[in-house]
Amino acid sequence: MLLGVNIDHVATLRQARYATMLDSFNAEPSVLEAAYAAQRGGADSITLHVRGDRRHMQDADALLIREKVQLPLNLEMGNTPEMVNFALKLKPDYVCMVPEKREEITTEGGLDAVFYEKELAPSIEKMTAAGIKVSLFIDPEIVQVEAAARLKAPMIELHTGCYANHEGELRAKELERLRMAAERAVELGIQVNAGHGINFQNLAQLVEGIPFLYELNIGHTLISHAIFVGLEQSVRDMKCAMSELTKA
Repeated sequence: MLLGVNIDHVATLRQARYATMLDSFNAEPSVLEAAYAAQRGGADSITLHVRGDRRHMQDADALLIREKVQLPLNLEMGNTPEMVNFALKLKPDYVCMVPEKREEITTEGGLDAVFYEKELAPSIEKMTAAGIKVSLFIDPEIVQVEAAARLKAPMIELHTGCYANHEGELRAKELERLRMAAERAVELGIQVNAGHGINFQNLAQLVEGIPFLYELNIGHTLISHAIFVGLEQSVRDMKCAMSELTKA
């Protein structure tokens, strides 16, 4: 099982002080150095989200990381002509299509691939033709998985936020939804990734409950843990935790 490290929150911290002074020699922390640290810690890919409102990652950040970091790059993006054009310019290894709302602090749910199927189709076709593998960030619902299959997306990323934010019986129900969605995706020949709210505390139950996971995309908990141990060690700790679970 692979680990994609999302470094958006490094840019969030930088923007808190330097949003209008990105060219300043004082602008910190460096997202490039964060990507290097994640690589040293054992990350299998780097994930970043260039939002339409550019609230954290900037175009220049993505282009710099693509040029300098020798890891696969996963670009999270909304389905807009602007972002499709940017993806075609950036040429990441993967893109993950996500919903965006300006009022949200972070992505709050999965993309409705059923409702937006007609709008998504031409974007996916363009990026696929350019050699970019497309993933859809969706809620764990069978109808969403089947829409991804119709759209010929080779990957999905299951939204694990509801699982992560519940306990007890509610968490068990969410885990079952995730398992069923993952199982259906595998039946349809789709790679299953997962992300949102995954941390050191809920990792084991997730991995043990869903035997089909190929990659986890994790950000917030790694940056939080990094405050105390550094980002390289934070990523290393997560990789060790994942390795122990997959060995078992």
